[in-house]
Amino acid sequence: MARIAICLWLQPMACCMLSAQQSADSLHVHELRGVEVSARRETMGTVPVRQVTRRDMLDMGITDIADALHRMPGVNLRDYGGAGGMKTIGVRGFGAQHTGVSYDGVLLSDCQSGAIDVSRYSLDNVASLLLAVGGSSDVFVSAREAASVAVFSIETLRDVPKDKRAHMTAQLKQGSFGYVSPFVRYVQALSERVTVSALGEYVYAENDYPFTLRNGIYKTRERRANSRMNSGHGEVNLYLQTRSRGRLDGKLYYYDNDRQLPGIVKYYTNLSGETLHDRNAFVQLNWQAHSPSGVWSWKAKGKFNWASSSYRDAYYPGGVMDADYWQREAYGSVAVLFRPAEEWLVSYAADYSFNNLNSSLKTDVHPFRHTVLQTLSAKYVFSRITLLGRLLYSDYINRARVGASAKDMRRWSPSLSVSYQPFSAEHFYIRASYKNIFRAPTFNESYFFHYGSTELNPELTDQYNLGLAWEKRWENRVGVQLTIDGYLNHVRDKIVAVPYNMFIWTNVNVGKVEMKGIEGSLQGDYRVSAKQYLSFAGSYSYQQVSNHTDRESPYYGKQIAYIPLHTASASLKWGNPWVDVVVHGTGVSSRWPNNEHHKGTKLDGYWDMGLTFSRSFPIYKGVLFLRGDVKNLLNRQYEIVGNYPMPGISYQLVISYNF
Repeated sequence: MARIAICLWLQPMACCMLSAQQSADSLHVHELRGVEVSARRETMGTVPVRQVTRRDMLDMGITDIADALHRMPGVNLRDYGGAGGMKTIGVRGFGAQHTGVSYDGVLLSDCQSGAIDVSRYSLDNVASLLLAVGGSSDVFVSAREAASVAVFSIETLRDVPKDKRAHMTAQLKQGSFGYVSPFVRYVQALSERVTVSALGEYVYAENDYPFTLRNGIYKTRERRANSRMNSGHGEVNLYLQTRSRGRLDGKLYYYDNDRQLPGIVKYYTNLSGETLHDRNAFVQLNWQAHSPSGVWSWKAKGKFNWASSSYRDAYYPGGVMDADYWQREAYGSVAVLFRPAEEWLVSYAADYSFNNLNSSLKTDVHPFRHTVLQTLSAKYVFSRITLLGRLLYSDYINRARVGASAKDMRRWSPSLSVSYQPFSAEHFYIRASYKNIFRAPTFNESYFFHYGSTELNPELTDQYNLGLAWEKRWENRVGVQLTIDGYLNHVRDKIVAVPYNMFIWTNVNVGKVEMKGIEGSLQGDYRVSAKQYLSFAGSYSYQQVSNHTDRESPYYGKQIAYIPLHTASASLKWGNPWVDVVVHGTGVSSRWPNNEHHKGTKLDGYWDMGLTFSRSFPIYKGVLFLRGDVKNLLNRQYEIVGNYPMPGISYQLVISYNF
């Protein structure tokens, strides 16, 4: 089943920590001009928002985006293991297709599977990560951002040097199991209004980590096979300050990953002959401006995206299986913001996108889709109360060049959120929100041979949230931030695969799922002395995500596959003038890899600990940064996806020079 899941995916197949020393922030050392600085982390937001800044990545010992997601409460990450393993994000029991992933203000897309593999994005060029659940506290967003259950935003570095000389970052990572990754970044202000940056990154890893293979009372020591990763990524960015109080950002992006896909580990083998060659290129523009009075503001976004996947299985029963897939997207968005009074903000946004998919398969129907999304939003801020309402209209027009097409879909989706500050002198807020949204079926779900169905209806969802947030600082010595949220979610017409006959499965709308839970986060910092401090970050989630399809079914009320009841994370940093030290850990309770809870298939819970050491040195006209990480310190073997073991104890070394 794990191999089937991979094939269908491919088809076919925390508060700002204070610093004791300036050099600790070695990841961002240039003197900047015109950089936007975000306010306190959305403590006063109307919806739950989790943010990890570049400073937090050091303070929490975070090594990659998957690690950062493990530290956020309510996140369910599917991880197939190793540096090259696919990683997709779900939130509060919703699948990965419900979570939007934004890259520098424009959402990424995959019309084929509907899920974004976040493993292809590294932290080397990232300024912050932000997860907003149930909407956004910002009224001025694109319609596509409003059309997801949650949005995970990746914001890259946008530093503007004060001088006009070239600034460079050269970095090398080396780690266990043949991992090596060089990275180079260039940024330069060409004039007072124009800045350019470019970067290149290469990652190679054998991923042949050892693991224990168990079969009843017998066990053998094996190495992960067919797991090599060979990827490269490059970007060119342009930042332009226009004369009419505006800003234009442009990005040219390319990614190439030729990797092997490790197979399922079962009985006496982990043999696999699967390979996948992914390529992705896009160009995007993001423009915004405002009137002299500030009463009117405008935004416009445009993007063209191209992606291809070449899949091959040398050991497929009956002979070699291979298939090539190509998808394209043209996307445009416009938005206008009007401020009729000091307390009011009103925004309208309209988005259009065109998606198509074709493949080398003889059964390909060449599907394509036109999508029109429109939102009307209003925000009211008065004294200690903030109200935000939004109405989304979605129109999906589906067609196929060969054969039948999926149904067209249209729907109105409302959302409402509120934040209240009971005491004006305290940073204490109570928030509540409701959001109704739906998800259109992906091209895989609608058109994949035998498995897909053109008769599918969209999944309908309702989200309810009630929470509180509190932030307090005592002089300049101690700071604390606490958030607690409880939620109730429903999914109707859930798309699931059921057996059509003895040999063929197909997608149908039969499922109902109820999600309820509570999650919290706690961050704090304590200044020990003038040059030493401690910082702490922790999170906890309780998620009960159960099947509510048929009361007569023996599976009614059972926990949905791969959703643990409990997840937690914690990190503690000692900042000092010598070597900064971070100890951190993430863990989950036991999970079921199937909705039927078959006996003997339950996955054990785990607690994964790590250590981070870092130090920066001013050298000549730049800063040398050294970092060492020990991952899975306790060397525990565990699985996030069933029969795909994660690596044991490993290390990673980083050396970088900024000048």
